[in-house]
Amino acid sequence: MTTHPGLSQPAADSGGNLARAGDLFQLLRDGKARTRADLALTTGLARSTVASRIDALLLSGLVGPAGEANSSGGRPPSRFAFNPAARAVLAVDVGATHVIVAVTDLSGRVLAEQRLAQDVAAGPEVVLDRVVEEGLAVSAKAGRTAGELAGIGIGLPGPVEHATGRPVKPPIMPGWDGFDVVTYVQRSLPVPVLVDNDVNIMALGERAAHWPEHSNFLFIKVATGIGAGIIGNGELQRGANGTAGDLGHVRVPRGDNVLCRCGNTGCLEALASGPAIAAELSRLGVPASKGSDVRRLVNEGNPLAVQALRQAGRDLGDVLATVVNLLNPSVIVLGGSLGQVGEHLMAGVREVVYRRSLPLATSHLRIALSIAGDQAAILGASQMVTQHVLSPAAIEATLQAAG
Repeated sequence: MTTHPGLSQPAADSGGNLARAGDLFQLLRDGKARTRADLALTTGLARSTVASRIDALLLSGLVGPAGEANSSGGRPPSRFAFNPAARAVLAVDVGATHVIVAVTDLSGRVLAEQRLAQDVAAGPEVVLDRVVEEGLAVSAKAGRTAGELAGIGIGLPGPVEHATGRPVKPPIMPGWDGFDVVTYVQRSLPVPVLVDNDVNIMALGERAAHWPEHSNFLFIKVATGIGAGIIGNGELQRGANGTAGDLGHVRVPRGDNVLCRCGNTGCLEALASGPAIAAELSRLGVPASKGSDVRRLVNEGNPLAVQALRQAGRDLGDVLATVVNLLNPSVIVLGGSLGQVGEHLMAGVREVVYRRSLPLATSHLRIALSIAGDQAAILGASQMVTQHVLSPAAIEATLQAAG
């Protein structure tokens, strides 16, 4: 398992009951109430062993009483269930021009949130100081204290080395390259801090909330930039250096003479991102300067805006057709700011993907718009934290430390 700053590591398995209580806890994370007898039957463990592990989990607060089961004679047996209210998670979505700070419980349910206008180019200290300040305010609004935080999840709009939480040469984040986000935040909030690229956490959030049965899943963010969150066999795929899914700089056939900010020509981002579509509309005599202008024009039914968004979908489809052949996902979800007016974008994607991809790869493929919308990143940031702090190893470490 990759060691992440701020996460305590479990002690070696001593063979005692607590060293394996984390595995028993995983059975309870579905929220279903069970008795000690139910757990003994499911696990094959002795009732005395189950009882000692349940006692430890009850003391931690992560498991709580859930009424009594029907009695077949004598005293009704007690039932137990996961208690997601035991701790809270601070979930943060940092965008190019916004910050969303939310507090969730351990099941990912949003308890309170705050949305702010904030330019990421202001630098890491300015942005993260505001994250901490608003995080404490939102926690108070949710009735939770800083001491109840299990961890903090942060999504950033650029490449991130997940193992360290440091941004890596992010193109729209001046001053952030190599910045130690984890240590900086932990100076104010000394809890586990996990950081990842925003589209990765959007993929986690969208899938967990709305597509949990799909193990091979792509989330495509179309906004100021274009990127993909890739989930394969149920696991987020970050690649060797955390840059997996950077679709924005894949070459598109019709873009030979279009210069991208990366210095190359023909990049998908230079043709199909929000600013690129706005620039094309301006060239056609329709005033637009950013993605929000494109959304407004599409919502107003402007035919040139609708046509431009559909063409952006075709350009995206050119890239995704290859991705579908390589990765064979069962679901592709389109999100990001342009996903909010995504029917025309989706139509263009479908037009090309179903024509250009292999028939077997598309026989059961679904292409859909994001259901989570602008909450996908918040849900994913929370999910990223709970995957770590509620893992069997982390639960065992917590119980051993408490013991």
